[in-house]
Amino acid sequence: MAFTVDELKQDDRFLSAILQGAHDLIAIYVENPRIASILASQQRWLLAHSAFALHLGYPGDLMPGLYSSRLTEFADRYNIASHNTAVAFLKEMMAYKFVQPVLHGQDRRITLLEPTEITYEYMGKWLYTHLHVLDTLDGGSRIAEAALDVAAIWKMQPHIAKRIVESKNLRNLGPTFNLFNFATSGGLVMDFLISCINLTGSLSDRIVIGPVSMQALQSQFMISRTHLKRLFRSAAELGSLGWVGVPGKSSFWISRNFVLEYRNYQAEKYAIIDIVRNEIFSSMESGMTICAES
Repeated sequence: MAFTVDELKQDDRFLSAILQGAHDLIAIYVENPRIASILASQQRWLLAHSAFALHLGYPGDLMPGLYSSRLTEFADRYNIASHNTAVAFLKEMMAYKFVQPVLHGQDRRITLLEPTEITYEYMGKWLYTHLHVLDTLDGGSRIAEAALDVAAIWKMQPHIAKRIVESKNLRNLGPTFNLFNFATSGGLVMDFLISCINLTGSLSDRIVIGPVSMQALQSQFMISRTHLKRLFRSAAELGSLGWVGVPGKSSFWISRNFVLEYRNYQAEKYAIIDIVRNEIFSSMESGMTICAES
């Protein structure tokens, strides 16, 4: 069975689990900042998952394949990004060698692209991190199952991407979450702030997380000081974060409502991943194929 969104929200262990998940994701960002830049905003995150899924075979499409016009049409259809933004994203991925041309495409008029080895590696890490968190909640064997059939991970990703792209809830989960998630590098900063929480009991209205270095955030997540200050100022106006004393020289706090918005987003995402994982492995065991709607 798979967790539902409501089950995850109501599970007292879930917040602790996603805090550890945030630590794991931050470790991935530190390991490869360029990979982290792909996930620097919700728009880029959606483009990355869409591109990967188009390559593997987007559910319901007749043929797998990633190329520029296909991604731009897809991004427009699902209101992810403009034509120019999608093209620029794909060019950036090629420049960083996260995608590369397929040597022998069937149609010479189209430059077919494929993810490189490092892209597969980090997409796999992203998926395994989420499966691990789910395993900690119920003592499950999701990681072990995936290890026995690595190909199952790549069967999962397009269905996860489809549900993510089509989820209205994941596009709008609260004012503070949206503020960070739509800002360039804002999602990375948000993950970092959440990962600093030391959960020892119930959440207070203001959760003090200790000192926060603006300079370190700028350097680690490749965000300008002006942009970061504007982001914090806007969140402070919403009552979602701030300094206990003198800004930049005292401990930092984030609000309970901000944390709950983050938790609700994670519940939506983790439920999608668990539902797809359950469907994929169930269909493999029964010899069936997953339906296009999933």
